[in-house]
Amino acid sequence: MSDAIRLSVALVTRNRPESLARCLASLQTQDTVPFEIIVSDDSDAPQAIQSRTIAERAGARWQSGPHRGLYANRNAAALACTGTHIRTMDDDHTFPPGHFARCLEAVTRDPKAIWTTGEICLLDGHQHGIAETANQLHPSGLGGPVSNLDDNWSIADGSTIYPASVFQRGARMLEDFSYGPTYLEFGALLYHHGYRSRCLPGVHVEHHTTRETLDRGARDFAASSAWLFASLCYNLHFRPNYLRAAKYALAVVAGSKDRVRLIQAFPHLLSLARERWSTSLAA
Repeated sequence: MSDAIRLSVALVTRNRPESLARCLASLQTQDTVPFEIIVSDDSDAPQAIQSRTIAERAGARWQSGPHRGLYANRNAAALACTGTHIRTMDDDHTFPPGHFARCLEAVTRDPKAIWTTGEICLLDGHQHGIAETANQLHPSGLGGPVSNLDDNWSIADGSTIYPASVFQRGARMLEDFSYGPTYLEFGALLYHHGYRSRCLPGVHVEHHTTRETLDRGARDFAASSAWLFASLCYNLHFRPNYLRAAKYALAVVAGSKDRVRLIQAFPHLLSLARERWSTSLAA
């Protein structure tokens, strides 16, 4: 590991000790290892005991998570890191040979950038597809392709490398939604504040998932409200266009299973977006 660059891992987990063990075992096989591994655990009590034992046996530092959803846990994990750069990680990831060496080389080459990887999806144990790069926030509020691999606002939720200054300056993933596409909004917000994402071509994580996980909460209120929020942020603040904002807001509402509740939440989402995008980061 370079003396100048100290690449911390901010690994989040919840009620999946077997997945956590697989992830940490995969990390240990890398020829380049992280500066430190922080495991922030939102597990219920029985699984938390198992996860803590697994983490500490692997040389990671375990901490109890805030138990307020995925993005609150990501913030907690990142804030516990002491390295110069912070790599997000999910417990259902494994890593091809040479993965971390290539990540470290990229960060050393451009330490001010945010770096993102691609993903190999393993669905119920079988390869389901490959995303060559992370997505960036699209006007729809969902992910869209990047046009410039070296200048974009992409975020790979569980495999992004941030300069520690992102969190030191007060930037946080939004904790109002427990899941949904607001991680993409975080990338656009950081781009708005002068950070630039770069993609690492040919570098992937192996994401182990199930059909049940992919289908969970596809269009429930939590997912739809996060989706609408992200679209409002793009169209009202990041790249303002009021007609486009109305178009996509109507599309989100029309596609939701809980339209009345979403319409009732609309004023709050507008206020939340305005407040978030009008706040400056620390110097």
